[in-house]
Amino acid sequence: MIVRTDCRFFKGDIPCRPHKDQGLHCEGCSAFEPVKERILIIKLGAIGDVIRTTPLLVKLKEVYPQAEISWLTHYPEVVPGSVDKVYIFELKDILALMATPFDIVYNLDKDREVCALVQMITADSKKGFLLSQGKCSPLDDSARHKWLTGLFDDVSRDNTKSYPQEIFEICGFNFNREPYILDKPTVVAFKDLKEMKILIGLNTGCGGRWKTRLWPEEYWIELAWRLKHDGKEVVLLGGPDEDAKNRRIAEAAGCLYPGHFPFQTFVSLVDACALVVTGVTMAMHVAIGLKKKLVLFNNIFNRNEFELYGLGTIVEPSQDCLCCYKTECATDCMREITPERVIAECDRLLNNGNHV
Repeated sequence: MIVRTDCRFFKGDIPCRPHKDQGLHCEGCSAFEPVKERILIIKLGAIGDVIRTTPLLVKLKEVYPQAEISWLTHYPEVVPGSVDKVYIFELKDILALMATPFDIVYNLDKDREVCALVQMITADSKKGFLLSQGKCSPLDDSARHKWLTGLFDDVSRDNTKSYPQEIFEICGFNFNREPYILDKPTVVAFKDLKEMKILIGLNTGCGGRWKTRLWPEEYWIELAWRLKHDGKEVVLLGGPDEDAKNRRIAEAAGCLYPGHFPFQTFVSLVDACALVVTGVTMAMHVAIGLKKKLVLFNNIFNRNEFELYGLGTIVEPSQDCLCCYKTECATDCMREITPERVIAECDRLLNNGNHV
């Protein structure tokens, strides 16, 4: 009996889908799809970084149309369905990866444990980062730029490349604004919100590490109230950390707050919005993936790293200390971004103004 182990559908321990669906066997199988290359992408997290790495899949599918693509991550729920195999960073999957030969491994994480794993995986070609003398090191010159921006704040401040451009260069490609890939949920939620004429999502959090990015709560209340009185609908977005704050804002401004949800449900909620106002968070990447218009707050990061694909604009304080990478701020610079400025940017974007 012929067994085609080089087929995309071959499992090795259980029947393949064409056999289960149609009773096909390998010999003369009409569903046979040969695998020519085996490629592994390593991007563990954070969840937004996984989403903004997905443009690489567009390029890989173009260059290697018959490749079997695998992805190692902490967040399998955001990896697109077009990826053939998704691995989680846990022992059983690590053992499988160490015993699987690859043609190419792209490691885009600088965590020590991942860099160590790269050294133990067999591959004809490796790109990105590995462990050298117990520390992260670039595999070649293409990864050196990204490595240096992580070591020196002044080098990072001088960077003119977006994150997608950086990872494309690490992998040996030119970035041509290949889009994010974000699968929409199969079960659509918030159908009533999708029917609203203009729904603006306000994402009020920024994660636990960078409190310097927080916009004042009273500003969120004023923004929501004024948008409502301008004839727009407003929905508050966030996770468990923002729940109490969002309830206060909703009560004070009279806007919608349906609660916080698992990732796929959150994607449905963002998909109901015409525009999203947010800091640098997962919600920003979800909005970009869904091709929503976007007003992005930024103060401590280099604005050049964000690729908005012409969908939005970046609003920043005017202070000289921008791109400081600090977790504490003596000047509370986010107060310089007034609700009036944000409303003006929302109106401009909704009226098809120029985007970044």
